Amino acid sequence: MAAGKGTRLNSKRPKVLHEVGGYALLLHVIRAAKTLAADNEIYCIVGHEAERVQAAVAATGVSFVPQPEQRGTGHAMQVLKAWLELTGAPVPKNLLVLSGDVPLIRTETLAALCRLHLQERAAMSILTAVPQDPTGYGRVLRLTPGQPEVVAVVEQKALTPAQLAAPEINSGIYCFETAALFSKLDLLSCDNAHGEFYLTDVAALLVADGQRVVALQAESADEVLGANTIAEMMHLDEAMRAATARRLMAQGVTIFRPDTCVIDSQVSVGPDTVIEPYVQLLGATRIGSECRIRSYSVIQHSELGNGVVVRNGCILDHAEIGDGAVLGPYAHLRPESRICEMAHVGNFCETKKTTLGRGSKANHLAYLGDAVIGEGVNVGAGVITCNYDGQQKQTTTIGDGVFVGSDSTLVAPVSLGDGAYVGAGSCITQPVPAGALAIGRAHQVTKEGWVAARRAARAAARNAEKKD
Repeated sequence: MAAGKGTRLNSKRPKVLHEVGGYALLLHVIRAAKTLAADNEIYCIVGHEAERVQAAVAATGVSFVPQPEQRGTGHAMQVLKAWLELTGAPVPKNLLVLSGDVPLIRTETLAALCRLHLQERAAMSILTAVPQDPTGYGRVLRLTPGQPEVVAVVEQKALTPAQLAAPEINSGIYCFETAALFSKLDLLSCDNAHGEFYLTDVAALLVADGQRVVALQAESADEVLGANTIAEMMHLDEAMRAATARRLMAQGVTIFRPDTCVIDSQVSVGPDTVIEPYVQLLGATRIGSECRIRSYSVIQHSELGNGVVVRNGCILDHAEIGDGAVLGPYAHLRPESRICEMAHVGNFCETKKTTLGRGSKANHLAYLGDAVIGEGVNVGAGVITCNYDGQQKQTTTIGDGVFVGSDSTLVAPVSLGDGAYVGAGSCITQPVPAGALAIGRAHQVTKEGWVAARRAARAAARNAEKKD
């Protein structure tokens, strides 16, 4: 269910698209659901900003059910029932209902709920939790303490004074025998404080009909809690990132001061890699073994091989780094940068859509854009590939073993053959054959004694002014 507005967030963004652990809330829930069902068996009920929500998760392959008017969780199921009937989509025998704003839910917990539902042959199974403070949540009332049978689910505002002490809350996650659920939807009433159709009311209707309603308590309350404010959202984000850091450290990764690092939930890191304080590892980043990521580096959607050193303050975005490469400090690798094995990209260098071959080096203040650079190349300080001609990007091709002198500009499209040399300060506009030396600068003129003559002339001029 992902149709709500999330008005308490005071945000224009749909609630389910707010991010924790680097991904939208809804994406976390869909990812958990995918462990139990095929893509075409997952239905996402959308309402508020429906097009925006669909666009954000379209790549997951789930189906979308529109709920233009949001009148509660029971109404969402009424809409699903009508949509299945209208489209002729297959109706599952059992239905797992998830909230789109519960990002910490574990697949193991969902699997346990489904097992209980089937084992107990229940019409409805409810996932519950016992938080430190249950205020604000509906309570699940069991027939007998410690036993799975449930007699009712009561919303906070409807609790009697005696029921206020009930510690077990409703998570909003359920399993239903689909026919049993659908048979009760038309009996729901909106005669309540919010004027909505509550899915929780189905529990009492089923119990009154003699059907079994059971509950399973989650191991941790955190995994079933949603977020209604930005502060609560950041509490979930902190919990998810802490869990990610613990997972990585259990796999042999050293993380100094993990509380200072920002590591997204889907990041993977190999054993014996060291991550220093204040590092950000974002998105689908993959880092190999025995790497060192030094402080203040930001790496997103990038893949690093084994033994890579990322020195302080580097920024990597959709980059691919080979084994043993050394980056930085303060290097900027933009999308489609491919740094091959044992290559070096040094301080204040920038690359974009560039391949730097095995063992090649660009150690100082270079810009390499739209370039294919071979193996064993030395790119001097201040070298620039001039890749934009004012209308479109052009490519620079540099062969193996080339030496490009400092402060040279390579005006694309241009190619340098294997083993070529470019003299420092050159502007290269024509192809350079293999093994050739190219020098593209003005002829040097040296005037002996010029400095002394200039000083003498200026002194004579000042003396003339004084006499006047």
